Amino acid sequence: MILPVVAYGHPVLRKMCEDIDADYPDLEKLISDMWDTMYNSNGVGLAAPQINKPIRLFLVDTEQIVENFDDQDKQDYPNEKPVKRAFVNAHIVEEGGEPWLYNEGCLSIPKVREDVSRYETVKLRFMDEQFNEHEEEFSGITARVILHEYDHIDGKLFIDYLKPLKKRLIKKKLNDISSGKIKTDYRMLFAK
Repeated sequence: MILPVVAYGHPVLRKMCEDIDADYPDLEKLISDMWDTMYNSNGVGLAAPQINKPIRLFLVDTEQIVENFDDQDKQDYPNEKPVKRAFVNAHIVEEGGEPWLYNEGCLSIPKVREDVSRYETVKLRFMDEQFNEHEEEFSGITARVILHEYDHIDGKLFIDYLKPLKKRLIKKKLNDISSGKIKTDYRMLFAK
């Protein structure tokens, strides 16, 4: 089932999310619905707060990014190892490498894209959907998407990384989003 994506301004996007256990109600269906919602919205990642659930769960599919690499991307990211998976109860163990800029967007903040600096690598401890524990390191575009989604479960948004002048320049767009004055190809849930 395709769920509405929570829009900027909704308080759930600023909550520090809680870990869940294997008894979380209908987790398999929730994850399936999140995949449907993400693909319907043309996203490459989706976090539970974006569908109004303050839990430490997010999905990432960077396979679709790598499939569409042009020749320059292939040169810039020759060692990219894409992933398609759900991350449950993720916690960062370590970030490393050189910070680098890349233009990011967010389904909860439609029609706003800005350059954000993030580390090259991230090591995460997380559970898969069957609650098997993993500790893995990710790099490149995949690390970036993971860090973007991870921020959501810590109540942060990519716009929090922008300098004050950039924030002032997009203030009207953000106000329009939070007040529902935005058109998207997918359903959105706005703060009341």
